[in-house]
Amino acid sequence: MENTGPGDPTEKLILIVDDDDSVMELFDFIARKEGFKTVKAASGEAAIKTARLLRPALILLDLMLPKPGGFEVMRELQGDDTADIPIVMVTGRYMDRSTLAMIKQEPNVKGFMEKPVDPQALATLLHTLLKTRAASATKSPGI
Repeated sequence: MENTGPGDPTEKLILIVDDDDSVMELFDFIARKEGFKTVKAASGEAAIKTARLLRPALILLDLMLPKPGGFEVMRELQGDDTADIPIVMVTGRYMDRSTLAMIKQEPNVKGFMEKPVDPQALATLLHTLLKTRAASATKSPGI
């Protein structure tokens, strides 16, 4: 019964995909602060290659990427052994309800966040989707 609790975030790799360095660094900082391992990609092409090579536990994917865009990356990753990797779509662009509903119905999209992203909301979503607990919560006092 010991293993039914939350997992260790240090065992989970998150792929962060954004063409804006400052956003990528913020997401990287938040994920690492929570104990996750991270890898970054600044383009859709790099995201697809990295996802296939490293098989991360989760992908934080910017919707507005240069060639191919986030939507195309998400669709591409549905077609092979990366189909089971959960994706959190992130955008700075206003999305109407129908577009948002369409994206959320994609089988590998498990979350959606609008920029600017609230750091605590992102941390909570990562732990919820990956069934982990914050690194600070897993350490025993005095160790």
